[in-house]
Amino acid sequence: MTPARCVWFNCGVGVAGDMLLGALIDAGADTDEVAGTIAGVSVGGYALTFERVHRRSLAAMWANVVTKHGHDHRHDHDGQAGHEHQPHRSLGEILQLLAAADMPERVRARATAVFTELGRAEGAVHDIDPADVELHEVGALDAIVDVVGVCAALESLAIDHIGSSAIGIGHGTVATAHGILTHPAPAVVRMLADHRVPLAGMNTSLETATPTGVAVLVALAEHFGPPPAMRATAVGYGAGTADPLDRPNVVTALVGTPEGSAPDGPGPSAVVIDTNVDDVSGEVLAHTIAVLLDLGALDAWASPIIMKKGRPAHTVSVLAAPADEIRLQAALVAETGTLGTRSTVVSRAPQRRTDSTVTLDGHELRVKRTGGRVKVEYDDAVVASAALGVPLRDVLRRAEQLGGDPCP
Repeated sequence: MTPARCVWFNCGVGVAGDMLLGALIDAGADTDEVAGTIAGVSVGGYALTFERVHRRSLAAMWANVVTKHGHDHRHDHDGQAGHEHQPHRSLGEILQLLAAADMPERVRARATAVFTELGRAEGAVHDIDPADVELHEVGALDAIVDVVGVCAALESLAIDHIGSSAIGIGHGTVATAHGILTHPAPAVVRMLADHRVPLAGMNTSLETATPTGVAVLVALAEHFGPPPAMRATAVGYGAGTADPLDRPNVVTALVGTPEGSAPDGPGPSAVVIDTNVDDVSGEVLAHTIAVLLDLGALDAWASPIIMKKGRPAHTVSVLAAPADEIRLQAALVAETGTLGTRSTVVSRAPQRRTDSTVTLDGHELRVKRTGGRVKVEYDDAVVASAALGVPLRDVLRRAEQLGGDPCP
């Protein structure tokens, strides 16, 4: 099996889409592969260049998008929106473009998750349905190039796990399609608050955290905080447009392979997708849960409820990583035939665990060790029980004893 690969972004001075893209390119993502993936989206009228620049004394990579209207990439990190004459697209239009694009499936899923998060935040800010949101700054051409470019660069580097530091934010005002607003912009504040992202305050009037950059992280990052236990293999620096006098305006990308277990404590945000159904059999419910788990759901379950007029029914729930929300939502609708779903952003606190195997009378069983307990993989125990002619509870007990002490 190919070892997992991870990236941790240091966003202490802020984050923007071009900075994330530049950092990943500097860390080794293939520029031709990234450009080819972006070209698979049916948009035109832009030029994307990668330029070596300096931010203070630090060399970095700048991802610069120039549109046919002559705008360079001024919306990130200098307080200038830079989208005034670019076409604005609704969330639905952007999702249709992504669905029809020629690109790897994980790139499509990640880009879809990012724009879905942007639509959710903008819809909450303006109190409208996300599907009806017209994304101005983030729906402009250069933002589409940024988001798809970042997701393509992650795929080029074969990144499986994404993390980030606390995000640096300043104060002041920013020009937007809605006029002069304080920053962080309302949609940025909404995303940061909803996902409980740790912040690092900065005494600057520049726009340090943009909607595009923040949406990429809250939609795709599995954790915010210190870097994980990892063996670093590459580093990249992504430049912002502005070059302030008091700091290098860069995002750092640290790429490597994970080592050890994930730490305890506040973990990644996730999405719970729910639907109520009163006309689905128990067999179909069980099949639906199995399908959702096979598709990568973090968890799935059904709870009995009573609906109007005393009808017995079930709530089917899915716990999903943000990047998998659209795909799992579609599977939930397809399997149950429900007329609608609802989604809620939640915070997870996964406990530290280790995975190992034990050998019981010639049979290998997977074992998970967490704080306070040792748990044997049920399916492995069933196979061993049938093969050995031993009661399942005896197999579980003996395998737990072989598994050793729980994690401290």
